[in-house]
Amino acid sequence: VAAKFPDSTFWKFLAYHQSHVIWAGCSLHDLIQPSFSFLVGVSLPFSIASRTAKGQSRGQMIAHAVWRAVLLVLLGVFLRSMTAKQTNWTFEDTLSQIGFGYVPLFLLGFTCRRWQWAAFVAILLGYWAAFALYPLPSSSFDYQAVGVPADFPHYTGFMSHWNKNSNLAWAFDTWFLNLFPRPSPFLFNRGGYATLSFIPTLATMILGLIAGGWLKGQLPVVSSQFAGNSNSSLRAPSSALRVLLLTGLLLLALGLFSHLLGLCPNVKRIWTPTWTLFSGGWCFLLLAAFYYLLDSPLPAPHSALRASLSFPLRVIGANSIAAYILAHGPDRFIADSLKIHFGTTWLDAFGPAYSPLLLGTAILFLEWLILLWLYRQKIHIRI
Repeated sequence: VAAKFPDSTFWKFLAYHQSHVIWAGCSLHDLIQPSFSFLVGVSLPFSIASRTAKGQSRGQMIAHAVWRAVLLVLLGVFLRSMTAKQTNWTFEDTLSQIGFGYVPLFLLGFTCRRWQWAAFVAILLGYWAAFALYPLPSSSFDYQAVGVPADFPHYTGFMSHWNKNSNLAWAFDTWFLNLFPRPSPFLFNRGGYATLSFIPTLATMILGLIAGGWLKGQLPVVSSQFAGNSNSSLRAPSSALRVLLLTGLLLLALGLFSHLLGLCPNVKRIWTPTWTLFSGGWCFLLLAAFYYLLDSPLPAPHSALRASLSFPLRVIGANSIAAYILAHGPDRFIADSLKIHFGTTWLDAFGPAYSPLLLGTAILFLEWLILLWLYRQKIHIRI
């Protein structure tokens, strides 16, 4: 739609935040993957507590975590192969990235918060140092041969260690991905995405693990919610919010300054340490906002209204894996079916410029109805 109205600031703004930035920077769309990864960590303390209450041993839980990790990695490969002529062995998909880091995250779930913070810092510093020490390409390096256009914005000086398809993660993939059968040698990822991004993605999940620990009850005032003390219960949201907000703002500031000071660029596609800090800050702020809107104590009438307003989101959240898969394959089938059974005249109801928006809205609604049916039938697809 924005392409049809190039002078519209409104559509330009929406289009920007529905697209990934070219390299450095951040849009709302760029925050989807870190938010998904962050929530894996947030849910982990609750998952461990639930499994412990059911009598599962630590060995059983670790074995299940390994099984879950393998399935997530392979599910990501499957989704990447849906339009390929053979299995497309790449691992930059969100699910594969989470899968690679899930077992270390699960093991950290049994440690104290001090060790979790120590692991977070060690990952970021180690990953930053690995990129910084990797040799820069020569002045004659052919960027166009690795899918980088001539007019693509390049960093100079120290920050050039994180340029597209000439960095450590790209070099690793040119070796690692060619160990798998493929129709032609792997030379580059067109978007610049890389397998090794699972390492800093693990750091993002650790941030979620820490946040989940706070919300589960490690904050004294929050835990008093479950102790029958009504006065403390009313103060709980403000205490939890304060910690989440302050942590989010601190991480945002650290990420912003490390980019502005030239220590490391803020690039989501290779998940730089700066991106981990910056996006992690946004994840904390988003969690704080949803916690305030959905979990803070309210009188019964307001609570019922809030439950009704949040229902569409809960339908999706109850089957997040199914929702992710629906958006990466069946959506094409749904689009074709809509055109076959209802024609295409309705797509031009507001003019041809808006037809993609109408089609996308219809697809989203039908996918949500599928998730609603699963929700009503109490079918929750989990790994």
